[in-house]
Amino acid sequence: MSVDPRAGQLPREGDLIDVDALLAAYFERPPAAPVAFGTSGHRGTSLDGSFTEAHVVAISAAVCRYRDEQGTSGPLYLGRDTHALSTPAFQTIVEVLAAHGVDVVVDTEGATPTPVISHAILTHNQGGSRAHNPPADGIVVTPSHNPPGDGGFKYNPPHGGPADTDVTGWIERVANELLEGGLDDVPRERGAAPAGRDLVSAYVDDLGSVIDLDAIRGSGLRLGVDPLGGASLVYWQAIRDRLGLDLEIVNEELDPTFRFVPLDWDGKIRMDCSSPYAMARLRDMADRFDVAFANDPDADRHGIVTPSAGLIAPNHHLAVCISYLFGGARDWGPDVGIGKTLVSSSIIDRVAEDLGRRLVEVPVGFKWFVPGLLDGTIGFGGEESAGASFLRRDGTAWSTDKDGLIPCLLAAEMTAKTGKDPGQLYAELADRFGEAVYRRTDVAATPAQKDVLKRLSPDQVEGDELAGEPITAVLTEAPGNGAPIGGLKVVAEHGWFAARPSGTEDVYKVYAESLDGEPRLERILGEAEAIVGKALEG
Repeated sequence: MSVDPRAGQLPREGDLIDVDALLAAYFERPPAAPVAFGTSGHRGTSLDGSFTEAHVVAISAAVCRYRDEQGTSGPLYLGRDTHALSTPAFQTIVEVLAAHGVDVVVDTEGATPTPVISHAILTHNQGGSRAHNPPADGIVVTPSHNPPGDGGFKYNPPHGGPADTDVTGWIERVANELLEGGLDDVPRERGAAPAGRDLVSAYVDDLGSVIDLDAIRGSGLRLGVDPLGGASLVYWQAIRDRLGLDLEIVNEELDPTFRFVPLDWDGKIRMDCSSPYAMARLRDMADRFDVAFANDPDADRHGIVTPSAGLIAPNHHLAVCISYLFGGARDWGPDVGIGKTLVSSSIIDRVAEDLGRRLVEVPVGFKWFVPGLLDGTIGFGGEESAGASFLRRDGTAWSTDKDGLIPCLLAAEMTAKTGKDPGQLYAELADRFGEAVYRRTDVAATPAQKDVLKRLSPDQVEGDELAGEPITAVLTEAPGNGAPIGGLKVVAEHGWFAARPSGTEDVYKVYAESLDGEPRLERILGEAEAIVGKALEG
């Protein structure tokens, strides 16, 4: 991976999107690509015709038809982030849903984080069950941390979490049928105005049920946060003003060009709170705070910065959160398990084993954690891409989608109660379980090779060693639920790799980790490409 020489620097005028051109293309450009739901909904940009008004009308109408099919007749909670395309798409959705008779509820403050929508759905549905009629669901207009020119559309059913592939497949099929038909039969109520509700208070006033706020307040900790120009800004302002925390918001600017976010590794603006480049400004402020943190535009991801360690790798913070929560900070039952995706760090496996807790390892995608978070059998679910959620202190569901705010507040709580920040706590885990080194790379692959990779079986993998150690497992299904992983994972005692085809590019992604240093990681990465290559040839 070649790093742009300006990575970590503030963008120049020429790096910024032309907002007017972007918005004009949204309304004027015909769709140049079909609706395609990935792991985080439909994404694209109006500039190439992959995210236009027509796409949003079609998806919105398809959601209405899906709601009718499922008997979901309660309110639909609609949120959006601060990307430029999110505002017109938001209004398009309101107009289509209003014409279909849907009761649309939005935050009176404007932009609304993904976890707030999940929290609102669960609150309405009394823990996410259909016992409370009529059930509510939700939509979030966001492309997550993608560049400023992108737009996105996510649907959350009544369980409050990301829709699974059966649901998104249904919506995608119907939306594309509508697109092909020209959308002439899709009604719209032009200028429709949704019902406003104070979702800020509903969320912020409930945070004490999931975080020990008294411990943070009483500690005197100096906290900092950078919302990165996203939907979390108003929420962090309310947390600061209402909850009595010594919290400084280091940047309160909102601008759809995101001109205040440093360039990412490839020289693009990308609001990725796990990137050391995008987080350069907050990293430079590390010594000003006991703990500092950030979120992406829809606040479903977190980034943690401490004086001891700088920006903490997402896998490291997941491990620390698990160790802290299950190590005595919460009185959850002994049967409550720990959820991780199979490309997350194996340090988590060792922490779980040390705690005597059941580990539930699932394919990539937060949707796999929804049932366990909903019924309380999984206490914490986390992804290597800095997404996580966990149960309330009483063991009931808080959110079934990723919540970027509560891992930040948990970082403050654990610092207040242990006297050590998350960087120091991870160093202790590394001393006990090994110094994990993790990397993700891309390898070129044809569409045919990607298709083969999705369908590999373990017996197609040749060789019995990985980086000089015996291979202990070859996985094409997730151990935690038996679901296909859409790729391959090869495991040895001190390292592993996983390979999955990209859904958007002609590459496959290789995730790899060594538990005893960089040299082994380099060997694993080299051998991974050879092992996968042979399997694809076979």
